[in-house]
Amino acid sequence: MAKEREFVNRRIHSLLGVIPVGLFLTQHLIVNHFATKGPEAFNKAAGFMENLPFRYFLEIFVILLPLLYHAVYGVYIAFTAKNNISKYGTFRNWMFFFQRITGIFLIVFISWHVWETRLAAQFFDVPVNFQMMENILSNPFMLGFYIAGVISAVFHFANGLWSFCVSWGITVSQRSQLIFTYVSLAVFVALSIVGVRALFAFVA
Repeated sequence: MAKEREFVNRRIHSLLGVIPVGLFLTQHLIVNHFATKGPEAFNKAAGFMENLPFRYFLEIFVILLPLLYHAVYGVYIAFTAKNNISKYGTFRNWMFFFQRITGIFLIVFISWHVWETRLAAQFFDVPVNFQMMENILSNPFMLGFYIAGVISAVFHFANGLWSFCVSWGITVSQRSQLIFTYVSLAVFVALSIVGVRALFAFVA
């Protein structure tokens, strides 16, 4: 019974990491990338997202709650998993290890990011716009923190996408898993470029 429950929880954890959390990450990075076209373009894109119908419902039930479940169960996995990279330093073992490390770091990063850009905006009536991010990233430490956060988030999603396909029986053979390794690497590189370019657009 306990094993069946854990099996279901891991499946749900994997699914939520892709849908909706991974899709939201992709959308968030694309919106941020409008900063490369200037403050007006970014503010227009951010304003569109701010004025979506049922925004609070979407934020709570489509983003926040799935993210909380994924994070809490991810911490459980991270601290109960047996990493054996010292004995078996294979590529997948290293990916497994970095998946757990980035997951723990992302709890800190996302908590800070949500406080700084969402909750603080609500409590102190600070507009979420180009100038807000420009002020935050003008601090070199915060710029480095955000770069690490974006790359960690993209890696966690791209590598989690590979794990999702394996655990849900989409990539069963070794060949299909190898092919999807390259697909997940391409996702990692593409989204990392999008995310980091957006960050530097705020400090250009």
